[in-house]
Amino acid sequence: MNDKYCVLVVDDEESIRNLLKKELASDTRCVHTAPSARQARKKLKDNRFDVVVLDIRLPDADGLELCGEFKASVPDMEVILITGHGAIDDAVEAMRLGAYDYITKPFKLDRLELMLDRAYQRVSLQRENLGLRHSQANTGGPQPLIGKSDAIKHIQYLVSRVAPTEAPVLITGESGVGKDVVARNIHAQSDRASKPLIIKNCAMLQRELVRSELFGHKKGAFTGASETKEGLMSLAHKGTLFLDEIGDLPTDVQASLLRVLEAKTYRRVGDNEERRADIRFLFATNRNLAKAATEGAFNEALFHRINVFNIHIPPLKERKEDIPLLVEHFLSRLCAGKERCVIAEKTLQCLMRYNWTGNVRELRNVLERSIILSDGGVITNQALPRELASDQPGPEDGSPLSLDAMEREHIARVLSFYGGNRQKAAKALGIGRKTLYRKIQKYDLADQR
Repeated sequence: MNDKYCVLVVDDEESIRNLLKKELASDTRCVHTAPSARQARKKLKDNRFDVVVLDIRLPDADGLELCGEFKASVPDMEVILITGHGAIDDAVEAMRLGAYDYITKPFKLDRLELMLDRAYQRVSLQRENLGLRHSQANTGGPQPLIGKSDAIKHIQYLVSRVAPTEAPVLITGESGVGKDVVARNIHAQSDRASKPLIIKNCAMLQRELVRSELFGHKKGAFTGASETKEGLMSLAHKGTLFLDEIGDLPTDVQASLLRVLEAKTYRRVGDNEERRADIRFLFATNRNLAKAATEGAFNEALFHRINVFNIHIPPLKERKEDIPLLVEHFLSRLCAGKERCVIAEKTLQCLMRYNWTGNVRELRNVLERSIILSDGGVITNQALPRELASDQPGPEDGSPLSLDAMEREHIARVLSFYGGNRQKAAKALGIGRKTLYRKIQKYDLADQR
């Protein structure tokens, strides 16, 4: 498929249909025709059109009503009316109801061509703006890759090399290491940087609506589909689609995604029309997809297709030399517009000793809490959660923690996260409140906040 835009000419005069189909077709424009409203409805059901050229007088329909019907069915499609001098008032009324423009018979072809191109520019801009709004609402701005470790320097190098290409990228690493930051940097350094970056966590997709969210659906495609809806593929057209936690995508949808990657086309749910997918794909996971594919828990062909270029982000505990720069970065951002906070050297050493199981995300959350508890803009040990403020070495510095010590550390962190709210902490831990109370007494956590 190419980048031509599609026009549907609806006119009951065969000579006009044949003339427009022959003269309007070009390297950038494909033209279809229909002699009646009934045929036009069928073609709109089976195909995707960008602009409709509609005769306001048809034997089986009123042009005004038909224009409104078309706009309701495909909101991002533009309609140009063909009218006689005696029906100009109707054409003006149609524009008030959503038509793009009108042209009166007899007309010059070059004027209609110019009108078509401008209508399509408006269609493209509307679709792009919709994607950008979705992108800005869900992704935030680009963030730098912070760190001085060899691992971060290598990731920065990989990003600089793969970003200008169209290769799919699989970003791997534990939860909280910053896979989304790497994805944003790839998009920001790509040729699609000015286009939408659409981010979706596959684990958050409603299982029964996954296909609809990804591909969109036609009105009436299923119970509850009261109107036509564009999916993530449409929003990301010409831009980048980042599917986080790709390992959680239902297996029955994985084959459909593989087809998109290979054929560069897709279909909306309930639609027979093939739509072009001009999309750069980025993926991320904290799972071992190679193992999952071997065990049949993930589509093996899809795994090999998305694993063209892998970027692995090591956990924070393996690159602790990045912590001071990350602390400086987060303090700068979290204190923006407020009194600047600094961290005491002894307190920074506590952060350097700690085993960050929640990675960079956990570090940011701890700093946000510590800013609130800081004294005169200085973060000291008193502002840290209890398990971080201890001068005792963590498991990285000595022997592994016992099971009791690990359980105490985990419960203390959860209690700290919920500000001492035991009901919320118990729910998060998956235990009853009575069980949590017993463990609080056992581990002397009564004062944990």
